[in-house]
Amino acid sequence: MYQNLRYAVDADGIATLTLDVAGKPMNVLDPTVNGELAAAVSAAVADSAVKGLLITSGKVAFVAGADIKEMVDAYDRGITPAEAYAKSQALSQLFRRIETCGKPVAAAINGLALGGGLELALACHYRVLSEDPKAVVGLPEVKIGLLPGAGGTQRVPRLIGVMAAAKLMTDGNPVAPAEAKQLGLVHELAPAAEVVARARAWLLGTPEAVAPWDKKGFKVPGGGTLMSPGVTQTMMGGTALIAKLTLRNYPAPQAILAAIYEGCSVPFDTGLRVESKHFAKLLAGPVSRNLMRTMFVNKGLLDKLSRRPADVPKWQVQKLGVLGAGMMGAGIAHVSALAGMQVVLIDATDAAAQHGKAYSAKLLQKEIDRGRRTPESRDAVLARITPTTDYALLKGCELVIEAVFEDRAIKADVTAKTEAVIGRDAVFASNTSTLPITGLAKASKRPANFIGIHFFSPVEKMPLVEIIKGKRTSAQTVARALDYVGQLKKTPMVVNDSRGFFTSRVFSTYCSEGQHMLAEGITPALIENAGRMAGMPVGPLAVSDEVSIELQYKVMRQTAVDLGEQHELPIAWPVVRHFVEDLKRLGRKSGGGFYDYPTGGGPKRLWSGLATEYPPAAVQPTVDELRQRLLHRQAIEAARCMEEGVLESAMEGDLGSILGIGFPAWAGGALSYIDTVGIAPFVAECEKLAKQHGKRFKPSKWLKDKAARGEGFYPKPV
Repeated sequence: MYQNLRYAVDADGIATLTLDVAGKPMNVLDPTVNGELAAAVSAAVADSAVKGLLITSGKVAFVAGADIKEMVDAYDRGITPAEAYAKSQALSQLFRRIETCGKPVAAAINGLALGGGLELALACHYRVLSEDPKAVVGLPEVKIGLLPGAGGTQRVPRLIGVMAAAKLMTDGNPVAPAEAKQLGLVHELAPAAEVVARARAWLLGTPEAVAPWDKKGFKVPGGGTLMSPGVTQTMMGGTALIAKLTLRNYPAPQAILAAIYEGCSVPFDTGLRVESKHFAKLLAGPVSRNLMRTMFVNKGLLDKLSRRPADVPKWQVQKLGVLGAGMMGAGIAHVSALAGMQVVLIDATDAAAQHGKAYSAKLLQKEIDRGRRTPESRDAVLARITPTTDYALLKGCELVIEAVFEDRAIKADVTAKTEAVIGRDAVFASNTSTLPITGLAKASKRPANFIGIHFFSPVEKMPLVEIIKGKRTSAQTVARALDYVGQLKKTPMVVNDSRGFFTSRVFSTYCSEGQHMLAEGITPALIENAGRMAGMPVGPLAVSDEVSIELQYKVMRQTAVDLGEQHELPIAWPVVRHFVEDLKRLGRKSGGGFYDYPTGGGPKRLWSGLATEYPPAAVQPTVDELRQRLLHRQAIEAARCMEEGVLESAMEGDLGSILGIGFPAWAGGALSYIDTVGIAPFVAECEKLAKQHGKRFKPSKWLKDKAARGEGFYPKPV
């Protein structure tokens, strides 16, 4: 009768419902599973022999939540708010049916319970949670642009109070078993092997089949209306804090606060309808689609190495060589040693190589100081890093990554020295951020084994790795590079060779546009605030300082040399040249660039001399105009990367733009942003921007043809 659960009634009249969704590693709630759950509950209610119902899981986890893959296409399918409301109400009313069935219901939560999984447990009258630290519980829907739509925004504040509930749901972070018990989300903790027995024992005692909020005279802990001081403080402070953190680009946190406040001010069943109303607006909007598609579905695919050539045997790096012990090389050595690899870290001097290893020691000590690592574990990691100047020690390395200066001659020299030592099957990778891999591979005797593996700084924090295929890079080498990134548990994207590849190329447009705005007489504070209000982590001038104005200058100069007379210098060249050659303000590392950095610490401030060098224009544009310029400029460059074949898939462009350069996640990435605006309106807006600001905004015939066909960067669901 059931495909996704087991239902059995024992001699004591306890009906045990064991969720075990077919074909899934974890239990998820979809319409089929929900239908079977409803049928099993109805069977238990109708059976006079059943005294109580116990809900548990046949998998390691309890329930991971709703099936996001089932929801991700809702917006593209044209779901209406009314349809989304009905979708929320269907699950909400199922859980309400469990709660009001008249028989006691206990949840034996044997593993993690997230989202709809926790909402299911909260609809049970008694909850026993495994004390295993991995058995976390939480409501993470905010992270995919939604709110808990099956009673979470109503039950949680009625259990633990408005303030604690608001934090739990707007943060979206799970809590460990001990905290869940302390908060009051569960009644009891038990060893995983005993959760079912403990839940059954409660059912065999003197159980109560009524939820607290269904009892006469129930009041929300700490108050639930605007007349309650705690609620007023939470709502006022929370609204302001969310506006500050999200800059109103993410509607879900605000909707959560509204659902809590409005819902707790009315009877419980009315509150469930209020919740569904807010859920419906979110599911029928593009932000939830963008977050679900890019940050969950597509990230999951890339993390599982979906772009890996399937016919190449799996490979693992045991011994890694890293050339260059600067910040980037040291970071690569650190994350590789953490992953269990033996690392040979080479630099020109012993002191430089030792300094690179010391970088890892410093990071590990911070973890010890925070109680996250033992001294023994630190020593084991450091023992795997061998600092040296001797290339002979690279013998036996399956992979060598060069992270030396962006100079072709230096890179060619270390390539030759390395290939004289390593085996013929070994892979050689360049960590260059801009120089084409095909050109660098000319220094190699084995171009099929030559590839780009571009890390982002700081390596230990940045989750993305950009893998660049040269014209002669083999499929086997691509597969091996992906296997290495998989060992590091980072997210890989694969691109074809191009100057600046994808991330550096798109990122440079953000910096250049901001610098050109400065030359136009737009006030620096307005430029920076427009960048942040668009959803970028920092403004274009601030990030230019961080990566170094001098580096941008060198890249522009090198590009001009490489491409010769046919090359047009970027629009920001006059500003960059002036700062480097005339003002000697090279960026943060040199003590000052667009910003001043106090020598004794303290917050950075925009350099006061900017007003003298670039006097503000009498008429300033609006924030929305600048916001559009900054985002459209990056997006149209991403589209060109698709057109030119640098990108082979939109999902890599989207995830790479978010994880690599900070493009706003609310937009789903640089290509999803075009689909969110609408490809036809986007093209029309770019035509207008091109007339106002220059041909860098002009859409190509390829993009205009896509717009004419109504063809976005993702296929419409069938």
